[in-house]
Amino acid sequence: MPKTHIIGLGKSGIAAARLLKKNGWEVELSDRNTSDSLEQQQQNLTQEGITVKLGYSFEPETSLDLVVVSPGVPWDIPPLQRARESGIETIGEMELAWRYLKSSPWVGITGTNGKTTTTSLVAAIFKTAGLNAPACGNIGYAACELALLETPPDWVIAEISSYQIESSSTLTPQIGVWTTLTPDHLSRHYTIENYFNIKAALLNRSKTQVLNSDDSYIRQNATNLGDNAHWTSIKGKANLVGDIAKGIYIEDGWVVARGEKTVSVESLRMLGNHNQQNLLMAVAVAKLAGIEKEAIAEAVKTFPGVPHRLEYICTWNGVDFLNDSKATNYDAAAVGLSAVPEPVLLIAGGEAKEGNDNDWLRRIKEKVAAVLLIGDAAETFAKRLQKINFHNYEIVGEMERAVIRGAALAKKYDAKVVLLSPACASFDQYQNFEQRGEHFRELCLKLISEGRRKR
Repeated sequence: MPKTHIIGLGKSGIAAARLLKKNGWEVELSDRNTSDSLEQQQQNLTQEGITVKLGYSFEPETSLDLVVVSPGVPWDIPPLQRARESGIETIGEMELAWRYLKSSPWVGITGTNGKTTTTSLVAAIFKTAGLNAPACGNIGYAACELALLETPPDWVIAEISSYQIESSSTLTPQIGVWTTLTPDHLSRHYTIENYFNIKAALLNRSKTQVLNSDDSYIRQNATNLGDNAHWTSIKGKANLVGDIAKGIYIEDGWVVARGEKTVSVESLRMLGNHNQQNLLMAVAVAKLAGIEKEAIAEAVKTFPGVPHRLEYICTWNGVDFLNDSKATNYDAAAVGLSAVPEPVLLIAGGEAKEGNDNDWLRRIKEKVAAVLLIGDAAETFAKRLQKINFHNYEIVGEMERAVIRGAALAKKYDAKVVLLSPACASFDQYQNFEQRGEHFRELCLKLISEGRRKR
């Protein structure tokens, strides 16, 4: 019986373990952490015949035939390097899913920003068209969960991060989508060139590509990614790279896809130019998959947007509270600021990332009345704001204080929006950006309910 070791007791790791167990493997699963919930999962998996080691740091053993890595595990840690040097096949969970789901065509969506919204909208369009095409990867299902289903999906709609591409060397989407590229994860990839090349590897393997003409880095560096590329632009067909007949662009308020008016831009309920770009990419995928424009239009009209990405929470005293917790880097946060009406009361901070913050700071000067700083990055961000001569900020530390002060200052400055758009990872105070966004939502709704009680 072949033997595998899977690193990471999250959703992806558990799905990979069950998939290999089902297919006759001896399965060992480990996690370096331990907790009550992990111990409960350990008990459940042990009953399924899967060995689980908690508080365990992986070391390769000669008895192993395969190592499977969960998405959050760095690809270049020494134990994985030793496993590869020993000739033990080492792959990611996404690659494992691909091996069992090759019979279904895949849409592989990658990019620094925009991939979650694009993935969600593509899945919504395919569903409206009557197709079984669930979203997986960074959102929705773990990819291996789809491989465990009795009936394979009509399409696999996969959001794929650079980490997952690194560990998926044979994954070959039918349609590859590249939304944006700006410096991110450089603590892992070191240079933007490395980061670009990882993303490009997925697009090179894809049978058809959808690429963003409006992204300057992609436009300058990705023009050689195949003859079957379809370029998108919200600036009209004049801004397209490559064959205009294959282009998807906006003209006179309509998305024009390969020469056909397909859907009105006004029907999209989400704010911002960046979401119009996400719309173009989703429409491009749908057209390439042969979906009729009526289904595309219906899905776009009813699509509510993505949680934690410029998500409307509530209105209090005429001020809209918006949750943009998914803006975990400077570029995403700059996009969020550009999409909302001014003046803005901004909540920012968390665990800072490397990157160029110039555009973000410029947007703050243009649109923000005051900034409330939370988390580990608060002092650093305060210094950056001072450097650009922006002094209307407060270090409030915690989210609860930020929401209360945000409501008070919004009234003082006649701000239209209180925006949580952190420009940071969440790991200093939260497990992930979702937990951070949910906490913001709870605090905003508490503000509303307490305001009603006082009336």
